[in-house]
This record gives sequence, structure tokens and C-alpha cells, in this order.
Amino acid sequence: MTLEASPDHSEVASLLEPLDAGLETALAGLHARLARDAQLVHTLDIAYRIVDSPLGKLLLAATDRGIVRVAFELENHGDVLQLLANTVSPRILQAPARLDDAARQLDEYFAGARREFDLILDFRLSRGFRLNVLQHLPRIAYGRTESYAEVAVAAGSPNAVRAVGTACATNPLPVIVPCHRVVKSDGSFGGYLGGADAKRALLTLEAAA
Repeated sequence: MTLEASPDHSEVASLLEPLDAGLETALAGLHARLARDAQLVHTLDIAYRIVDSPLGKLLLAATDRGIVRVAFELENHGDVLQLLANTVSPRILQAPARLDDAARQLDEYFAGARREFDLILDFRLSRGFRLNVLQHLPRIAYGRTESYAEVAVAAGSPNAVRAVGTACATNPLPVIVPCHRVVKSDGSFGGYLGGADAKRALLTLEAAA
């Protein structure tokens, strides 16, 4: 029985060189394959990706029912993913291809080329009156606004003005479900999950069309 001589450091380095050069590409390919395989064997419940926008980086997350979450940077994307793991499923994976259509439609919206989103949405994070409010919001026309009081009436509870504010403040699908179109009765903006500057930017974008 003979033992092969161990390669010296230079031989090891030469063997690793091609791997180092293509490591990033290889890892990206591996990640894509893992995401694809996870979907095939039904071990992926939430896919997510991060997209750039004029409002900063947005987190998009989807289940098999549709888009479940859009989150601004200031919400802390790590915290948002942890909450999704706790409330929906811990089987979460960065799988950008699953969200290509949503990313494309958001790009078109921010470019002023899209007024309505054509996406399947998963509203499981909202219930009761809050859900009624969110389902009404897409009916507010692009470039228009409604007051919290008007939305309360439309959602079936005219006295629930404060609850409308809460529903908008906890909207899990901002931008796509346009809570930014809800303002105070005096025309002032009111609060917004993405911050006052983000709300102003969205309303200015739509008003310019």
C-alpha cells in the first residue's frame, strides 16, 4: 500500500484559483437552484427579493397566494422577515425570480408608465375592518385622494375614522395597495408607514401624470 504525497501550498492554490474566480457566479447559480428545488418539493412558503426604488430599497415577499408584504427600509427588512417567519412560515428563501412581475410593475409605476397594479395579493396579514379598508384603497383613482372619513364610510363604518388611520399605518402592502392616497380632511398628509417624504413623493408622482 502506497501513500500519495500531499500537494504543497502552491499546488493547492492553483487548484483553488478557478473556484475563487468563479465563486460568486457559482454561488448565485447554487442559490437559484436551491430556490427552484425548494419550490418543486414544496418546502418554500415565502419567497422574497429586494428592489431599488426612488423611495429606497423595498422588500417584496410572496406566498403561493400572492404578494404578502412590501416593506420600506426604515421598517428594517430583517425584522420584517422575522415577523413573516413567526406569523406565516419560517420556510423563507430569497428567490428573486418569483417576484419578477411585481418588480417590473413597480419599476413601471415609478417611471410613470403604470397607474394600476395587476398582481395577485395575499391579504392574510390583515383582518376585519382593516381588511375592508385595504380592499377599498385600490378604488381610489390614481392621482386622486380621499379623506380618512370618506374611506371610513366606504369601508362600512362611518364613525371608524381613527381605525382607518390604523389600517393605513399597518398596511402590509404599501405602494401596491395605495394607502398614500388617504389624507386628512384639511388636505394635510397625515402619517405614512414609509415616512412623510415617501408619501409626498408618491402623491407628487401621481399628480404629475
